[in-house]
Amino acid sequence: MSIHAQLSPEAVERLRAQSRRTTLSAIAISLLALVFIGVLLALWLLPIFTTGSEPTVEIERYVKSETITTPAPKVPMSKANPSAPSRTQAPAIAANAPAPMNIPTPDIPISLPSMDFGSGEDFGDGSVGSGDGNGNKGQFTGIQGSTFGSRCDLKERLRRLAENGGNDACEAAVVKGLRWLKQTQNEDGSWTSTNREAMTGLALLAFLGHCETPLSEEFGDTVTRAIAYLIDSSMKNKGYLTRNLPAISGCYEHAIGTYALAEAYTLCSKLGVVEIPNLRESVEKAVNIIIAGQHPSGGWDYRYDVGATRGGDVSVSGWQIQALKAANHTGIEFREIRKVTTKALDYLSDCQASNGAFGYTARKEPNGARFALTGVGVLAFQMWDKPRAREVRRGIDFIAKDPGISWGNGDKRHGDLYSAYYDSQAMMNQGGNDWLEYNKTFRDSLLNNQAPNGTWPATKDGHHGLGGAGGWNEHYRTTLCILMLEVYYRFLPGTGGAPK
Repeated sequence: MSIHAQLSPEAVERLRAQSRRTTLSAIAISLLALVFIGVLLALWLLPIFTTGSEPTVEIERYVKSETITTPAPKVPMSKANPSAPSRTQAPAIAANAPAPMNIPTPDIPISLPSMDFGSGEDFGDGSVGSGDGNGNKGQFTGIQGSTFGSRCDLKERLRRLAENGGNDACEAAVVKGLRWLKQTQNEDGSWTSTNREAMTGLALLAFLGHCETPLSEEFGDTVTRAIAYLIDSSMKNKGYLTRNLPAISGCYEHAIGTYALAEAYTLCSKLGVVEIPNLRESVEKAVNIIIAGQHPSGGWDYRYDVGATRGGDVSVSGWQIQALKAANHTGIEFREIRKVTTKALDYLSDCQASNGAFGYTARKEPNGARFALTGVGVLAFQMWDKPRAREVRRGIDFIAKDPGISWGNGDKRHGDLYSAYYDSQAMMNQGGNDWLEYNKTFRDSLLNNQAPNGTWPATKDGHHGLGGAGGWNEHYRTTLCILMLEVYYRFLPGTGGAPK
């Protein structure tokens, strides 16, 4: 016989309710514990996820303005000129003396942009070039679609490279040269110790020609600091992109720097790069200086001296004309630009000799080497919508008689890298058999003479443009050679694009 204790129904119900409450409390405590642990983990991991997520560029505010002693020409204002802070307070991107202010850089892929940039109107009119009935159809053969996209898309760039006579070695040589430039950039964003604005402008053009922008993974910081240096120079020197305008090289420096900043402005705006403080203002001031500094002859002279008896020369004028074409594609309206360039082409026409060569200051030159400027004249007519002009055809014929470029051959006209820089663009724009024949020696000569570190040695014949810094300056030679090897796909603001 056993005795069993039996709970009443009321007691059983109370025990069940207590059990339910205990279970719910345990679940609630567990959930709270999980939330607490999650918060702790989030606080611990937050620095890891946020570090480096917003790359920034440093900017500085100016507290002092440097001046140039040479009187500046009266500068006409462009239309739609935005109001800007005073020069002593205007912020500009700078590579030195950073202030505690940052501009976030948007995470935009730059290597393979998917946007379309229009119908080619930005770079030429799409018309057919001069042609000669021998397979030479000229440079503007119905260019369609994006011009920037053609060099920013790696696959498209390599396709154009191959179609136009280049090869993989050309692309490798360009990248090697750009990496050397990156390694040798000064802390303030410039290059070399002399003619810094010109050398920085040439280097920046080389990077932009490969579609390297402030957003580029490998070269973005290099490009940003180069732009910053030129803006800094403009803001400190009343719009001039030179620290020494009285020198003969001053007008070269200003024009090359203007060319580079104008192309940077266009490229950055087309690709949606974050707006760079004072870039537009610097472009406007620089371009207006060139417009105001044109000599009555139609050319440009040293120091932008509009009263000089010499009346300018083709070498100085070539850089001004390139800079103006780059400015014409920025979208900024400069009221006098067409009038100025028409007058410039008339000046160049007066400097072309009967054999098709362009002289230094006149049709006949005592020194035959001055005819190395023929490419300058041809390119100017091509870029300003006159590819069929008689001056172009005659100039192309002259260049074709002695094509290519050589090292170590001092008696050859084409040993001059400065000449080859212009000739290569002129012949590429001409296209057809003229380009094919020129490219046979031009391409391999450049490739075979690049040094292992990415630079090019000096040639033994001639230099122009920057006085003693010419053919014997390593940066100068290297940037010119990079620009020449980019001609297969680099659509200069002055050219309509490479032939299809």
